[in-house]
Amino acid sequence: MLDKARYIVVEGPIGAGKTSLTRRLAERLDGQPLLEQPELNPFLAQFYQDPERWALPTQMHFLFQRIDQLAKLAEAFEKHQRVVSDFVLDKDPLFASLNLANHELALYQRVFESVAPVSTPKPDLVIYLQAKPETLIERVRRRGMEAERRITEQYLERVADRYARFFYQYDAAPLFIVDAEVLNPVDHDDDFELLLERLRNMRSYREFFAYAG
Repeated sequence: MLDKARYIVVEGPIGAGKTSLTRRLAERLDGQPLLEQPELNPFLAQFYQDPERWALPTQMHFLFQRIDQLAKLAEAFEKHQRVVSDFVLDKDPLFASLNLANHELALYQRVFESVAPVSTPKPDLVIYLQAKPETLIERVRRRGMEAERRITEQYLERVADRYARFFYQYDAAPLFIVDAEVLNPVDHDDDFELLLERLRNMRSYREFFAYAG
């Protein structure tokens, strides 16, 4: 599966390690990384301080940022480059439904339907990193991003739950689910090599990997 995949996505809740793993996979596979850039969202720190006030502009900024990033896909494919990304646009409404009030969500949905590309390439492979909220909050604290200082474990619990429900139903691409509680392919070389091996031997449309090595 891995060697034939030209468009790979790594997904997971905040703190799961998706961006770090995306970078590591892109380097190993000689791919072009396509990354979300939360540090460029001017509303994010204010959102974590006052979610009700800043949820809508934060969400809109991420939506347009993700669409702008996806526009680079065609350019990469024209150059016959492999792309490794840390997001799928399909999950954008996940955060909207989690954070927005009903009237804001209705507005967001109208905007999303108007600006989202009618057709975007489907990933050849999606890697979903799962972890418990207490693990996520520990990793968020460890990386020390200023905008994330006010994230709570309760919020991450809600995020992790939405991700679990989203990927429980996800069938747009082959899905490889990694238990990031027992497997750390970002920091541990042995786990990273095990992950690559399992991805290369992936045969089913959906597989789960929880081996710690």
